Amino acid sequence: MTVLITVWGASPGVGKSTLCAGLSQWLAHTELRVDHFREEEVLTRPQFAAVAQEFKATGSVEPGTLIAATARFVDAVVASGDDVVIADALMPFVPTLLAMGHGEEAIDAFMTDLTEVLARVRPVMVFLDGNAESALSRAATREGDQWLDWYVGKLAGYEVRPPVADVASAVTYLLRERAVTLAAVRRKGWGLVVIERADERLPDEVLRLAQRGLRPWLGRTPTSG
Repeated sequence: MTVLITVWGASPGVGKSTLCAGLSQWLAHTELRVDHFREEEVLTRPQFAAVAQEFKATGSVEPGTLIAATARFVDAVVASGDDVVIADALMPFVPTLLAMGHGEEAIDAFMTDLTEVLARVRPVMVFLDGNAESALSRAATREGDQWLDWYVGKLAGYEVRPPVADVASAVTYLLRERAVTLAAVRRKGWGLVVIERADERLPDEVLRLAQRGLRPWLGRTPTSG
């Protein structure tokens, strides 16, 4: 059965994309067939075309559209014969649903449907935990002076609760996003690897911890060096 490794984190800047790249390179040295689904590919992967079109047309995406896209994606994964899919900030879509104004009861119902759709793969979340404020600062350093204003403005434009108006309220919202995401994954019985203080660790250390945590779900893998 294909293992779907979905990587999320407590905040932008916590190292999700770096970890995804490291996991892909690590698994490239095995006999496993690996698909690296990068965050931006949700706009270009054919199975998610309806998601991209709906978001472009309306600025939001209905839960049913996400479920249907995921079903098409699972069909493609099974047909491809890939052993592992590494998805950067894709499923379980909880932050997207929060941004669109959905409450926790609706998210729980969505997660029930999503978990059923994913029955033909084995979903495992790697969650990079850490201090959201310091991770945002790191992202701003990487992306440039205007990035933090852009990010706060993006959250402020969504229907998030609590509402966002500045960096402090963005951090408060991210704490809620973290709590709802982790609770939803735990309730539905997904595999879960939490890497604490990821924002304080070097990328190589985060990768080693992820490798160690993922071994129960992976078969033939190299040693982590």
